Amino acid sequence: MTDVTSAKSARRPHHWRRDLIELAALFTAVVVADTIAKTVVRGAEGPYMLVFSAIALIATAAFHTWWARRHSHAPPAGDPGGSGAAPPPSATGTATPLGTGAERSDSDEPVETVLWRMRTTVRDAPGSLAALCTALARHGVDILTLQTHPLAEGTVDEFLLRAPAALQATQLTREIAMAGGSGTWIERADAHDLVDTPTRLLGLATRTALDAAELPLALRELLGRCTIHSLPAVSLSGRPTGETAPVEGVLEETVMRLRDPSGGAITIERPYLPFTPTEFARARALVELDARLGPRIPRSQDVLTLPEGNEITVRRADQRDLVAARAMHDRCSERTLGLRYHGPVSDADRYLNHLLSPRFGRTLAVQTASGRLVALGHLLWDGDETEVALMVEDDWQRRGIGSELLGRLVAMAVEAGCESVYAVTQSSNTAMVAAMRALNLPLDYQIEEGTLVITARLAATPRPSRPPYEEHAPYQRVKR
Repeated sequence: MTDVTSAKSARRPHHWRRDLIELAALFTAVVVADTIAKTVVRGAEGPYMLVFSAIALIATAAFHTWWARRHSHAPPAGDPGGSGAAPPPSATGTATPLGTGAERSDSDEPVETVLWRMRTTVRDAPGSLAALCTALARHGVDILTLQTHPLAEGTVDEFLLRAPAALQATQLTREIAMAGGSGTWIERADAHDLVDTPTRLLGLATRTALDAAELPLALRELLGRCTIHSLPAVSLSGRPTGETAPVEGVLEETVMRLRDPSGGAITIERPYLPFTPTEFARARALVELDARLGPRIPRSQDVLTLPEGNEITVRRADQRDLVAARAMHDRCSERTLGLRYHGPVSDADRYLNHLLSPRFGRTLAVQTASGRLVALGHLLWDGDETEVALMVEDDWQRRGIGSELLGRLVAMAVEAGCESVYAVTQSSNTAMVAAMRALNLPLDYQIEEGTLVITARLAATPRPSRPPYEEHAPYQRVKR
């Protein structure tokens, strides 16, 4: 349709008057040429007139060429310096590439910029958003993305902004308030926030669909800085805890409660910023997706060969490995169980169901060629920190299995964006100390009453953030 329309619009109407005018001009030119030819032939000064005419034509052509070049290089509007530079991106509609951290000012000097995430509430009235955009434009702030969260009264607008580094957050908040915004919240953003919202949501849904352990991380990525509690429906002693939530969930300003597909409830708190109905609906959709897909973990596994030639398989584990894990407990000595759980050995079996749950972290299992489980490694979310824990069956110790598990768990922590990991053990557990030192990471040691806490600071993480779950540990742990 576009090509047809362009062809039609290109046609001009045919006028017979134009043809008559062109024909009359042709006759006039013939008469003038005939008159000049007769004058040149009959006159004695004919040749001189031809020469002078040629010189006049050449001079006229040269003058026209000079005049055209002079005016074609005139500075365009908005470029008084005559530099011939292109107009700024805002005028041409071409944006500066995102994430460059610098822009060009009117003086063609680079201006350092920063990214901000800002949320404010405006009245649900025509022109309210336009007033905010005008206030931002006055200070050279570029709006990269915009989301709207409708409320019963008003609308919450969430912006991703690129602003001059010299513009302070307090000044920006004050300008927004003068433009009609209220309840304004602002924080620094990074390049990860440049991903558009639909793409980010699809990515989180894909991660959740592939791995049940990704639900906590997906909720954390979706909602930003928040604290997530997983409250089980049954205690370690087998008694109901009464923790549950309606199927549709509950939203109360800065707290939302969702029914955990594995039983119990998921409570999400964000005291610094109330949740919107849109965020609540997105979080509930992720939880419903997890519930429909059921238990699942990645099927990938690695087969390794130990120095003595035995092959072992390292894979992800969950609550479906509970029976095999209890059988491993039965084969372990009391000393091995005591070093792992720091409490009564008789309670060790009760911890396993909790530890193997993907709600509290990730678990790696090591099994032999015959399928026997001989080692477990746990990465557990603990509030603002992340714990690593290992247990290797007595007959398989001192073969490098613990170090292999620890290295893989630390890699998972880096992928999850954790800033550090810590291990709690006894000061006499030299194997755990040696495995932590083999990581080649900065280590901090704390010893009190025979309990050793070793913290490893991760050198580089993709996106430092707090672990998504605050764990309600079912076993005794001393950490100071």
